[in-house]
This record gives sequence, C-alpha cells and structure tokens, in this order.
Amino acid sequence: MKDYKEVAESWLKGDFDPETKCKIIELRNEDPAGFEDAFYKNLEFGTGGLRGIMGVGTNRMNKYTVGMATQGLANYMLSHCEGDDLKVCISYDSRNHSKEFARIAADVLSANGIHVYIFDNIRPTPEMSYAVRLKGAVAGIMITASHNPKEYNGYKVSWSDGGQVTSPVDKEIVDEVAKITDPSMVKFKSELKCGGIDVMGSDVDELYLRDLLSLSLSPEANKRHSDLKIVYTPLHGCGVRLVPEILHRAGFKNIINVPDQDVSDGDFPTVVSPNPEEPAALQMAIDRAEETGADIVIGTDPDADRMGIAVRDNDGKMVLFNGNQTGSLLTYYILNRWKELGKLTEGKYVVKTIVTTELITDICKSFDVPVYNVLTGFKYIAEVVKRQEALGGEFICGGEESYGFNVGEFVRDKDAQVSCLMVAECAAWAADQGMTLYQLMQKIYDEYGFRKEGLVSLVRKGKSGAEEIQQIMAELRSNPPRELCGSPVNKVVDYLEPEKTGQPKSNVLQFFDEAGDVVSVRPSGTEPKIKFYFGAKGADAEEKIALLKAQFVN
Repeated sequence: MKDYKEVAESWLKGDFDPETKCKIIELRNEDPAGFEDAFYKNLEFGTGGLRGIMGVGTNRMNKYTVGMATQGLANYMLSHCEGDDLKVCISYDSRNHSKEFARIAADVLSANGIHVYIFDNIRPTPEMSYAVRLKGAVAGIMITASHNPKEYNGYKVSWSDGGQVTSPVDKEIVDEVAKITDPSMVKFKSELKCGGIDVMGSDVDELYLRDLLSLSLSPEANKRHSDLKIVYTPLHGCGVRLVPEILHRAGFKNIINVPDQDVSDGDFPTVVSPNPEEPAALQMAIDRAEETGADIVIGTDPDADRMGIAVRDNDGKMVLFNGNQTGSLLTYYILNRWKELGKLTEGKYVVKTIVTTELITDICKSFDVPVYNVLTGFKYIAEVVKRQEALGGEFICGGEESYGFNVGEFVRDKDAQVSCLMVAECAAWAADQGMTLYQLMQKIYDEYGFRKEGLVSLVRKGKSGAEEIQQIMAELRSNPPRELCGSPVNKVVDYLEPEKTGQPKSNVLQFFDEAGDVVSVRPSGTEPKIKFYFGAKGADAEEKIALLKAQFVN
C-alpha cells in the first residue's frame, strides 16, 4: 500500500487541474495532519454512497472522487441493466459544490452513453426519488450530506423504485466503484457514444405537488382553519419553495417565513448544525413564532427529507416534539381519517424502524392495521413498500425516530414536503375538535399510555474504540439484562440471527420487558459510536429513562 505522501505526489504529477495542485501544496505546507488525512486512504463508497469532508485528496469529496464513484456506477449499469436507453435522475441541495458535483456526475454518465435527467436548481431528495419512477430511470443520484456540518457533502444513490439501493445491488455497486482506482479511468468528457442530458424543472414540480396533494385527508378542515399561523424554516436548504407552496395549495394562508434562513447557503450561517433534531436549529423559527403569535413551527433539513416541529403547550409555551412524537401523532391522525373515510380495507399497512417508538405499534393495533418493523434506515421501509406492492398491499405511512416520515407510495424515501402538509392538516383536524396539537398528543398518551424515549451515543474513536464497542456488544450477548427498571425481560432479539428475525443480518440487540419498556443497542455504521435507544412506558416513563441510562451507560 502506498504511503500517503506518495499518493499526494502522484496527484501533483498527474493530470489534475492547477487549482487542485496548488491546494495540495498549501495543505502540505500549512496543515501536515490535514494533509495526511486527505491522502492516507480512499473515501469509501459504502452501501449508501459517499459522504465526507470536501477538499483535495483521495479521502475527500471533490470532483475526482465524485467522478470515480460515477464511473463505477456507470460500469455497473452498463454490465447489469438491460435496455438501449438507460436513464439516471440527478438532484442536488444547497451545500457548497453540490451543483458542481451534480454536473460532473451528469457529464460522466453522459460520456458513458447513459441518458441523464438533471434538475435545473436545488430540489429535495424525495423529489429526486419521485422523478426516478416518473422518468422510468434505472437510478437516481442526490448530492447531499443531509444534516451534516457545512464542511461535508455526499453522494446518495437510489434505484429504479426510487428507494435507496439495498442488497444485493448496493454491494455490487460498491465492488464496481472499488475497481476505479485512479481518475484516469473516468470518462470526464463526452465521447462518441454520448447520452443526452435533459433538464427537469417546474414541470416535475407540478406533478410532484399534484400527487402529494392528492394524499390530503381533511380539505374541509383546512378551509375552516386556513388562518392557522405556521412558521416555516428551510434552514438554508431545499424546502424553501416547495414546502410553503404545498401548504398554500392545501389552503393554509398564513405561512410565516424566517427571512435569514430562506437564503440557500451551504455555509448555513445562522445555525451551528442544520439539523432539525437539534433544538438550537429551530431557535430562530421559535423566536419568530413568539414575535408573530404563531401556532406551529416547522423546520426541514438541507435536502428537505426530514422535518422537526414545535407546538404550543397548555400554557402557551413553544415546546419541541421529537421524531417519535411527531411520527405517532401523524400515524394516529392518518389512521383516524382513513377509518372515517372508509379506506382501512384489507392489505393496508404501516412501517417503522425497530428503534422507533412502540407507541406507533399500539396505535396500529387499535385500528387492526399491520405494522412492519425494519432495520434502521428508510431504505428498508422502501424495500417493504416495493415487496408489498407486488402482493397488492398499500402503504399508508411510516417513519423513523430520526425525524423521517412518509405518506403514500409516490415517493420511496422520507419526505418532508408531505410530512409538513400532514402536520398542518392534523392541526386543522384537531382544531375542529377544539384541540391543539399538544392536546392531541396528550389525548394519544391518555388512550395508549404515556411513553418517553431517550438516546445516548457513546463515541469511541480509533482502533481501541472499535474494540471497546465490539466488547460491549459481546458482553450484552453473553450476559443480557434480566430486568429493565425492575420489570423482567421477556424477549431478547439479536439481529445477527436473520433466520429468527426475518431481517437482514445486522449488529443490533433489543431487550423488551413485561411493562412495555425496550432498549435497543447498535454500533453506528458511519461514525465511531455505539447508540443506546431507550423506550419507557407508563406514568413514570421519565424516571425509567434515567434508570435505563444508568443501567446501560456508565
């Protein structure tokens, strides 16, 4: 294996642009540690694509690593996919260099004879998913690093159903990308065999919005409460136009923006992290709500696939809902409306991830609606939708605790646009019954029992950290807890045993007790962390969460 200095020297001597070479020399002279990190390995193309810090080097997101990834994807398509007109849809968010990376991907695919559809400007990840099926494409590429800090960017691949790639295609693409070991192997410029590059714009927006609006369940309630005050922030990202548009078209006339955060800016100047899971990310929107007397705050992440909300409590104070609460609230609303409209016939179902609240399971049981549990990641939800579609089933809705939710089958990924629509009309539906969203959540707890969730991530870096994480998992397998908060553990699920779980093999453990509490433990697949998810049921759920954290996390 080459030393990182040799790799960097090959870039300096190779066919790389002058700006790249100047930045390599600057990095070598001014930041030796950063220089080493930029070249000591190749940026890994994993099952979800690329994600990394932007900059020069083999271990960075730049036009050369993006080109290499695209060439590998093109080679896979050309060798595995049938047809004379292979198509790929491409979108990108507001991050720095996203447009440039998207254009490079389009050029490489075109040079390989693949037909490209690329959006004319920033668009949400879910609209890219929608476009894949609309255009009959083999794949989709989204240039985004979701909610990561501004230094990052990413390259996410979806397949022909609009869902993120899953096994075995994901691993096969990874293998093809790994064969591209040098930028000289990439067709950066169009050659004789050239695929067309077509631009998508408002034409696709109109179809996307039309189909999402067809999922509306309470148009009359929306009209009655059209003056509902909603503060919305895109957090400098892709939702800036389509979220307000879908709310206006659904009948909500009082959408209040946060002007400084409407600016599409990859530096995300008004937030430390553009992540709606972080309370600080929605603070400007909450301040705006206090100024205007708004009822609800909604914020979406940079690629507008995830959403966070804040609502007024019984004292009029703005409080944040977590992803479990929002997912439960929307599931309850949607199932109620489907029942009232006579739509809850056989074959309808809900999907959630295994670390998402069991409150959703309880809600679904009360409506006699099957709920499928899948591994963490929305690609597994999309996989169920694809499988059930072939059997005649119909996906109602589904989500994950990390603020992702979707409704209907038009999009095969989490979708903040339709989620924002459902939050607004859920508020209108609740208002018809004399309730706020906060009071509706209280009603759900009264009906199904109070639940509280908690998450602790232990960071363990380096080789020793990885070994410690492995040891924690090994110890939990050999010596599982007998009780959770004094209640006997009555079920242990080990996802390394796919023959028992019916799920793909995954390093995850779950412990359930008789009282309805659950603890899930899994090492992160992308970061040096081990994550502990705690779910407690009962009036003392908050106290239980504290006890569970003490029991599992030293």
